[in-house]
Amino acid sequence: MAAALAAVALLLGIGMFQERLLYFPARSSVAELSAAGLQPWPSAQDFRGLLAEAQGPLRGTAIVFHGNAGHAGHRDYYAAALAPLGLRTILAEYPGYGPRDGSLGEAPFVADAVATIEAAHRAFGPPIVVIGESIGAGVAAAAVGRQPERVAALMLITPFDRLEHVAAYHYPWLPVRRLLRDRYHSVDHLARYAGPKLVVVAGRDDIVPPQFGEALYDALPWPKELLRLPGSGHNDWLLATDAAWWAAAVAKLLPAPAGG
Repeated sequence: MAAALAAVALLLGIGMFQERLLYFPARSSVAELSAAGLQPWPSAQDFRGLLAEAQGPLRGTAIVFHGNAGHAGHRDYYAAALAPLGLRTILAEYPGYGPRDGSLGEAPFVADAVATIEAAHRAFGPPIVVIGESIGAGVAAAAVGRQPERVAALMLITPFDRLEHVAAYHYPWLPVRRLLRDRYHSVDHLARYAGPKLVVVAGRDDIVPPQFGEALYDALPWPKELLRLPGSGHNDWLLATDAAWWAAAVAKLLPAPAGG
């Protein structure tokens, strides 16, 4: 009886505190985030992320939704890779991360991401490219699925098809499908998205094993392309990329700049 009660208590605890198991926000002020030269966007007072202007001929705007740890300021490598390719880059921040108030979870993250894409489209116009990494791939998929007409192309890095599949892989002894509140059903969200899609999987990823990214790729409608980084893990995939890799990836999503 005691063992059964302990098991129930454990399951209830996991159900109640799963946000603490899934999200690891770092807090920072707008001033601290802007110290590296990126600009608060759309303003310091109405902060939604960090902005880096494009270098050279403008090809469009990229919006990046980062993984579950840290804050947007830790992802300045996206701006370093994309701005030289002519992409104005917004490192979107989630509610409850960096300097932003708000609740953690799929519903507030996705609603906020929808608002960020709307604001970028209103401010800058098309084309908009959305990039999501890890949990951010789930956020990106859901947000794009709600407003596909605003997004020209989508890039998903170390993604999964459904969060419950990843959770069941790591915790096979738990009834994760019943416990999970945040689902991130990216397959469903992107079922009708007709823009170009690039899925990047890390071959040695032990956090989101590559089969889940490949399952997402298999389920997506065309046009789509799969890029594998065979020797990379979940947190070091960036080391397998360089300027040429990023140029080739962007070329799969957007037309070449005029004269390029």
